[in-house]
Amino acid sequence: MTTAQVPQFIDEGAIVDTLRAHRKTDSGAVRAVLAKARELHGLEAAEVAVLMNVSDPELMGELFQTAADVKNTIYGRRLVLFAPLYVSNLCGNECTYCAFRARNTELKRRALSQEEIANEVRILIDQGHKRILLVAGESYPRQGFSYVLESIDTIYSVKHGKGEVRRVNVNVAPLTVDEFRALRERKIGTYQLFQETYHRETYTRVHVGGKKKDYDWRVTAMDRAMEAGIDDVGIGVLFGLFDWRFDLLALMQHIRHLEERFGVGPHTISVPRMEPATGSDLASHPPHPVSDVDFRKIVAILRLAVPYTGIIMSTRESADIRRETFALGVSQISAGSRTNPGGYAEDERLDSSQFCLGDHRSLDEVVRDVAGLGYIPSFCTGCYRLGRTGADFMDLAKPGDIKQHCDPNGLSTFMEYLIDYASPETRVVGERCIAQALTDMEAWPRKRSEQLMARVQAGERDVYC
Repeated sequence: MTTAQVPQFIDEGAIVDTLRAHRKTDSGAVRAVLAKARELHGLEAAEVAVLMNVSDPELMGELFQTAADVKNTIYGRRLVLFAPLYVSNLCGNECTYCAFRARNTELKRRALSQEEIANEVRILIDQGHKRILLVAGESYPRQGFSYVLESIDTIYSVKHGKGEVRRVNVNVAPLTVDEFRALRERKIGTYQLFQETYHRETYTRVHVGGKKKDYDWRVTAMDRAMEAGIDDVGIGVLFGLFDWRFDLLALMQHIRHLEERFGVGPHTISVPRMEPATGSDLASHPPHPVSDVDFRKIVAILRLAVPYTGIIMSTRESADIRRETFALGVSQISAGSRTNPGGYAEDERLDSSQFCLGDHRSLDEVVRDVAGLGYIPSFCTGCYRLGRTGADFMDLAKPGDIKQHCDPNGLSTFMEYLIDYASPETRVVGERCIAQALTDMEAWPRKRSEQLMARVQAGERDVYC
């Protein structure tokens, strides 16, 4: 696919012009944007640019408080939990920031067998996980792409102890429309892919070999996925490769393109920052490092710009940073993660991991911490099973109706976790959290929540509305 054949929805000139026009902070303009954001209709590029330059402590506080209010209005106190499952670190690409890059001789290569994948799944089920993100490099064993499809089948097939994986999301290299159709037939949840950076010159400089060199093939992957009928897609940027302000505005252009073409934007946005990786000097020395303050701004701005889109925070970040971003807009988090194939059975091996983790806590520890902060750890996958995806999800989310389902489902899945998997300490904290959540609820969702939890306490599992 040549550049001339690709829809040019990433307009670098427009981004540069927008950044240039909003280089200075005007308190009146900032407060006007924040007032608009509270209406929950999202923001345009120029308004996002206004918020990027906020540095005054008082205005920063107002930005963060507005993001917290918007997040609470739409998502309440829920935080969805998941775990990545790396099935392979084989890769033919040469991405200079990634440990999986093809010429990295320091990395121990491995593709899990289906039995090894099943064993990893059993371990994750025993921890209490219900939602898995399958991750693989851009090379597969001799089966080719069918290896991914078979791996999804394996994950869904495992029934172990008190549970099973109820939804598999997938993060693999860009596919053809036919391959995306095959992925959809496996009843995946969200297809996830990051552009890494939308700045074409930088993209070319850091992707020096393999299929990933093709910027256009990658940036149009979500078009092909949605053409194939995958309703929920997840996009993101690897912050640190280029100026975060540019990439945030480019991300907005990508979102608007999907909205205009398909009637709905991404289901989730991920916000990874570069972390050290075996065999990569660039990963340890990001060319455009993002400070903790700017990182919190990114999360808050995204929550205001696309208020109904989920924001994912991975275990790349430390426990402290993760805690701080919960109130600013994050709605999904990974927990107890390993980024190397076989990592749950053999623990983390730095010689086969994609990057270094910032949060090494177990799922139980994360759940206890989240609940202690007053958030509801949710393992819900009900929307996927009931067809509330894509535009149908947004039709419920925008008027606020989705909370009538998400709050009860979140509490019932949390109760299930507490009974089946939690340590005694976590169960005490969790039951106290549930009691407070019920007290804060309106009558109808409280009644529905109590009904679902009563069924769980009576021995039913996987109940949802």
